[in-house]
Amino acid sequence: MISLQPSKGHLLIAEPSIIGDVSFNRSVVLLADHSDQGSIGFIMNKPLEYFLSDLIPEIESDFKIYNGGPVEQDNLYFIHKVPHLIPNSVEISGGIYWGGDFAVVSRLIKESKITQSEIRFFLGYSGWDSHQLNQELEANSWVIVENDYEKNIFGKSYDTFWKEKMIELGGEYLLWSNAPENPTYN
Repeated sequence: MISLQPSKGHLLIAEPSIIGDVSFNRSVVLLADHSDQGSIGFIMNKPLEYFLSDLIPEIESDFKIYNGGPVEQDNLYFIHKVPHLIPNSVEISGGIYWGGDFAVVSRLIKESKITQSEIRFFLGYSGWDSHQLNQELEANSWVIVENDYEKNIFGKSYDTFWKEKMIELGGEYLLWSNAPENPTYN
């Protein structure tokens, strides 16, 4: 049963039942947009082994890159909490913004005027067609929760984020909070 409807700014927590899905197993996705046309989000807890300088050598930085999702993984996206510094940003909710002028972002990083606690970069995004997300919710692939962290979501440890959400959900989810990522290892 779906108790909360998807909306910009909500979190999608992967149900334990989607074991084996490389992109979404144990994922926490921030919904950046949701409408009748579809939904877009970014996986918040799947860092890659890349830094921004690996992708854009002229930007010397150790900003971590995250796997945003399986769609358009050859494109770089970013969310942030400094719209006063980055023009053309679009508010997601709760002080979190999506996109903006990348030339400005590049300059801010080079001048050390923006930190990793203020911006997060992603290769790709998570996307759903107009009714696809609702179908996945009805199939119990996701749990929708409010983003109680708002713009402080960047401070959540990617290692424990999904586990913490399982504990918060309680009930049958508590069992999954301590299960190995691959149950065959048990």
